Amino acid sequence: MNGRIGKRLLTPLTSVLALVAALCVGAVVIAINGDSPIQAYSSLLAGSFSNMHYLASTLSSATPLIFTGLGVAVAFKAGMANIGAEGQLYMGAMAAAVVGIYLPAPSVILIPAALLASFLAGGLWGTIPATLKVRCNTNEVVTTLMLNYLAQLFTSYLVNYPLKAEGSALGMTVNIQEAAKLPILYSGSRLNIGFLVAVAAAVLIAILFKHTSTGYEMRFSGENPNFARYIGINTDRRMIQGMFLGGGLAGMGGAILVLGIQYKFVQDISPGYGFDGLTIALMAAFNSYAVLPISILFGALRAGGVTMELNTNVPSELSQVIQATIILFIAAQVSFSGYLNDLIIKVRHGFGRKQKGGGELGDS
Repeated sequence: MNGRIGKRLLTPLTSVLALVAALCVGAVVIAINGDSPIQAYSSLLAGSFSNMHYLASTLSSATPLIFTGLGVAVAFKAGMANIGAEGQLYMGAMAAAVVGIYLPAPSVILIPAALLASFLAGGLWGTIPATLKVRCNTNEVVTTLMLNYLAQLFTSYLVNYPLKAEGSALGMTVNIQEAAKLPILYSGSRLNIGFLVAVAAAVLIAILFKHTSTGYEMRFSGENPNFARYIGINTDRRMIQGMFLGGGLAGMGGAILVLGIQYKFVQDISPGYGFDGLTIALMAAFNSYAVLPISILFGALRAGGVTMELNTNVPSELSQVIQATIILFIAAQVSFSGYLNDLIIKVRHGFGRKQKGGGELGDS
């Protein structure tokens, strides 16, 4: 996505169109399978929003997605293509688990300490590819992607050997302390105060980029790094800060899984929240406020998919098909934006040369 045309076309409206197109593709798949798309989608919606229990389940599923979506959006705004939210989530989850298990403290100290540890772990993990890009000009898409696997393997080693719960057949830690568990917002569900923290984070990120000089410099470094350097902005520092902040937010998504849902670190704790966060950030056009409803939508796809599978013959994996199709349509739209931008530039240059040639011919 290069140039003003591409940035202008990647808007929430085009994301809505991508969603509608993906739902149409899903409907075709359902119909080919011999089921009713209307019944399937009705069951999906009912399993997501029809009562408070389902709504709480949807918001609970959306909470880590908000953090990873914000993490990707912040880094992209600062000029870093953060594909590593999944690894940052894993590192944050492990840090939160260690603090939640071993730090003897009351809830008022233990919960903030675990969240802070997750933010620092994810942030520091995010600064690795940023530093490599700044110092060695390495491609951050490659390094962040590779660090995802490194984080998964590292945490897998920890929960299978030094931190493994005694007597457990699976790779997991012991449960965190009761004082480390996040307070529940709705009884009978796993919806916890992490959702409120996620909403607050989205608001703070919006304030950062709109009303502070640091946020302005980060955004300017991402939009036009050459001119930003020309006017004296330290773009290298701002990119590293952007990745630290983005990685920290993704790490807090991991803390929510440990402190509010699993109550322990389990091997392969994330079903792909980091990669979903990339899709969410793209659909939101990197707008922190737009991340909230889109994350809730993805949470509904996860939570309602189970109900859809119970009430129809449509498997819950359909939600993954819809998400993948959204990515496909967004990628196609971004590619088309770049192509259209290049075409317009070529046409303008060609028209300018013709005007110049015609003027010289008239002068002669």
